[in-house]
Amino acid sequence: MISIFVGNLDYNASESDVRSLFEPHGRVSSVRIMSDPTTHRSRGFAFVSMPSLDDADEAIRRLSGISLHGRRLTINESQDGRRDGIRVSPGCNSGRSRALEMFDALCQE
Repeated sequence: MISIFVGNLDYNASESDVRSLFEPHGRVSSVRIMSDPTTHRSRGFAFVSMPSLDDADEAIRRLSGISLHGRRLTINESQDGRRDGIRVSPGCNSGRSRALEMFDALCQE
């Protein structure tokens, strides 16, 4: 599962709006718009989970800089770096290859 950060969201954007943006690029497992615990108002960012590495990579590539409700979105892999349950250091570009190495190792057992 890949977690994708979506920043600079309009405060009135809904989870449905964000899901509709990502679904043309693959299956979306979940969308969470983060809100202030006191006011319940959107904090202007969300996390989208996609199960496919390839779909998530394509969505990030195609949607980076796109506008939603008049605001240019920031879209990138979430800093928690989770890919299929494997912890990857933030900024690490080898997360996908490491996941594939682990998968290959499991298949050989």
